[in-house]
Parts: sequence; C-alpha cells; structure tokens
Amino acid sequence: MKSSRLVLASNVDVRVLLAFLIPAALSAALLPGSFGAFQKGAVSQPTLTDSQIWTEYGLRESEAAVFENGPAKFTLTAYRLQDSTGAMAAFEWQRPQKSTASNAAVYAAETPDSLMVVRGNYLLNFTGFKPAAADLQALYDGIVNVEGAPFPTLPGHMPSQGAPNSERYILGPASLQKFNPAIPPSVAAFHLGAEAQLAVFHNPKGDINLTIFEYPTPQIAQKQIVVFQNLPGAVAKRTGTLVAVTVAPPDPDQAERLLSQVQYHGDVTFQEHIATRKDNIGNLVVNAFVLVGILLIICVVGGLAVGALRMSRWRGKGNPDGDTVISLHLE
Repeated sequence: MKSSRLVLASNVDVRVLLAFLIPAALSAALLPGSFGAFQKGAVSQPTLTDSQIWTEYGLRESEAAVFENGPAKFTLTAYRLQDSTGAMAAFEWQRPQKSTASNAAVYAAETPDSLMVVRGNYLLNFTGFKPAAADLQALYDGIVNVEGAPFPTLPGHMPSQGAPNSERYILGPASLQKFNPAIPPSVAAFHLGAEAQLAVFHNPKGDINLTIFEYPTPQIAQKQIVVFQNLPGAVAKRTGTLVAVTVAPPDPDQAERLLSQVQYHGDVTFQEHIATRKDNIGNLVVNAFVLVGILLIICVVGGLAVGALRMSRWRGKGNPDGDTVISLHLE
C-alpha cells in the first residue's frame, strides 16, 4: 500500500513539473533573436506616455531592441496590443506627423530613415532603418501571439480631404479627452459600445474637427443623435449606425458639406489569416523533440529517485518485509 501511494505521489509530481517546464520550453520573447541577417542586441523597455490611452487601446507588452548586422544598426520597438483595432489606433496616434504612407502594409508610414507598420495586433517601429519586404517577412515569421482579426471599417466613412496624418481612432474617455475634449464622454456613451474616428479639415476660417461615432445598432445611434444635438454648438448627423458631429465649427457651411459626405453602407469583412510560427512544420517538429526530451529527462530522474528510495527502504529498517512475495499453496 505504501508503494502504491509513493507511485501516485510521483505521478502527481510529474504532472506538476510538466505544467511548469513545457510552457517555459515552448515560450518565446516578444521580438525574435534574429531575422534576416540582423542579430538582436541590447533590449530595453520603451518609455510610454499617456498610459491611460495605452491601456484603453489594450497594450499587453512592449519591447525595444537594437539589431545589428556588421556596421549596420537600428532600433526596433514592438507593441503587442489586445487586437488589431488597438494596433491600428496606436498607429494613427504614434506615427510621425511628417511621415508618408507606405505600401509595406495596410497601415504603414515611413520617413527617410524610419518605418512604422501594423501587423495584426502588433505595432512595429523601425528607427534608423527601412527593411525590405524579405526582412519584414522574416520578422513576421519570428513574432508570436499574432491576432489576425480584420481592421475596423469605420475609417472608410471619413471624407478624404482631411489633413495628412490627422486621423485618430477613439476607443474610450481617455482618447476622447486627448483628441477631442469638446465632446464629453457622457455624450459619446462608450458604455453602449461606441467607437469613433476623428480627422481635422483645414479651412480658411479655421480647422474643423469631424468625429464619426459608430454604435452597435441603428436604434442606439438614433437615440444618441438627440444627445449630440443638445450639445452646445454641435452640428450632428445620423446615418445608419453612424453619428457624425463637429462642435462649434468656424465655417458652418463647410461643416455641413463634410457631414453630407458621411454615408452609411454595410461592409462584409472576412477573418484574415496571418501566418505565424505555428504554421511552420519545422517549428512543430522541433517543439515535438523538445517535449520528448523533457519527458525523457523527467522519466529518468523520476525513475532514479523512486529506485533510490526503494533501495534505501530495503536496506534500512523502515519496512524490511515490504517487498516480500507471498505464495499461496492451493494444491
């Protein structure tokens, strides 16, 4: 009976060890140790300002690393957010004011010596280097926990004449206060599931901030338009699930023209598959061998421990008859 309890305890210990060792063996850092010809060097934590906005956008972790290839050196900063919506919102907020659009990704901006791209729920910022397509793909293959949900369609409803890089995506009270404090959070009603896209439009009489709120249903939007219209100085319009509003516009005629361009139309989006390391059969084989190795080590160590314990009990005085064989002479 004592031997059975000992084996049972050993099995429990094995399960506990597996629970801790297997995730540790298969986990990976936020940024890979290398990609292409570049090797990872010093690692640090990027400085985050406006932490409430980062929290609202769903920041999970961030990392800045220096990558080197001979004399070539640059810094890569990665932000992993909760989903692609948060990554897109962070991109509109963090991209350089004087950057231009890049064809490196759906959401990408570049300067002469930098590139910022969105990859699923990742925001990647290259400083001092603009990687080629092959280098980007090698990096994409090395990052983990990539979420491939489609980007929100709300930015597509914004008129196209906005000032370059003035767009901001709003997900809650913190980002609303930062980018358009003229609208109170109680009017926006984020608890109803609202999200918003903002853009600035230049006008000789003064800039116009146009914000488009999107609600889950047309019925909610129909109720909220009344609240927006009661806001002093607000000019608002509802179309479908959208409520477009500008507060105290310097040119009411131009504001009306902008509002007239906001039209609701249904969009069908499909889940975008983003290849990760899990899709690489080579990584699967390597991880399988790692798992087998861990299991073998645990079995060998556990077997030696159980054998040594039984030997010490056999030689000692604890239970000298514990392993005695009992024969029944039934003839």
